[in-house]
Amino acid sequence: MLAPTASYGSLAKIAAEVPTGGESFRHESLLGQSLPVCRRKTIIVCGPHPHLIYCVMKKFEELTEREVLALAISLEEEDERVYADFAEGLRQDYPGTAAMFEGMREEESGHRRRLLELFQKKFGEHIPLIRRQDVRGFVERPALWLVRPLRIEAVRKEASTMEVETRRFYEKAAVRTQDVSIRQLLDDLANEERSHETRAQELDKQKLPDSVKADEEVAQRRLFVLQIVQPGLAGLMDGSVSTLAPVFAAALATQKSWDAFLVGSAASAGAGISMGFAEALSDDGSLTGRGHPWVRGLVCGAMTALGGIGHTLPFLIRDFRVALWAAGAVVVAELAVITWIRRRYMDTPWVTAALQVGLGGVLVFITGVLIGSS
Repeated sequence: MLAPTASYGSLAKIAAEVPTGGESFRHESLLGQSLPVCRRKTIIVCGPHPHLIYCVMKKFEELTEREVLALAISLEEEDERVYADFAEGLRQDYPGTAAMFEGMREEESGHRRRLLELFQKKFGEHIPLIRRQDVRGFVERPALWLVRPLRIEAVRKEASTMEVETRRFYEKAAVRTQDVSIRQLLDDLANEERSHETRAQELDKQKLPDSVKADEEVAQRRLFVLQIVQPGLAGLMDGSVSTLAPVFAAALATQKSWDAFLVGSAASAGAGISMGFAEALSDDGSLTGRGHPWVRGLVCGAMTALGGIGHTLPFLIRDFRVALWAAGAVVVAELAVITWIRRRYMDTPWVTAALQVGLGGVLVFITGVLIGSS
């Protein structure tokens, strides 16, 4: 990263000399040197001394054999750390898959040791700092290893992408390398990366027998239920049931669709905000495994508002009787959806789920009718 100082008057000139998809630029402070720059450039002006900030990137074809080996060491070290983070993030909920990634980490560590030994033999102890972001052509990686909880399928897909990218790097590097020993090592590593998917499958069979995979699928489903389904279902039930009384009470008391719509909208929004905060503040998820509290709060609040607004929207119909019957039909559909979710994810028998949901809905509906008709 270089940051040559530029005056305000020359800043526009410098910017004009850096084309949108540019390859290089020249500036007096660099003594006429022409440097390759990345395609994503940012010009930052700050304080009394503005600076032009740009990142220098080299083409892969411009790398020397020393730089190729240094880059390979950096790539293997990064992959090793990523696999270690994957293993750590999955160890609690998916111990079998965590063991698989630990095995892959050990393989990458072995690759890095071989590269280090050859580099020291050829070029000495000092290894220049060159990273994937310093060379054009590498795909930008999403930092999945920083996300908690880790999504197991996304992690496995990212690992496959990483291996394909590394294999292609070794194949391309070996072709343009003149040194026999370096080319031999790069070819060997390319072959190992090419067969890595097969070895990973063997490791997968070794570390993840069918019984363990079944257990992990159950664990994944359990986490989804805890973190998404439960707060969403609680919100949907609260929004669909608790707002029945105020909506239908207002409708029957005023005999006006618009008044019922306003009451229903206010009740839905208020219930959504209240339930969202209540869920988010209930626990931080560290002990219960229910995930990030604000994610649960957002899911719960959104589903609460959705449940209430569903049977409120029909009151936009001007004809009061039509609106009333339409709202009643929506209520039945909402209760049916809730029953299905309880059966699908909570393993509640159909009859039990229907009775539980229907009884609560009927009681609240009757309450609203009685209040509105009094």
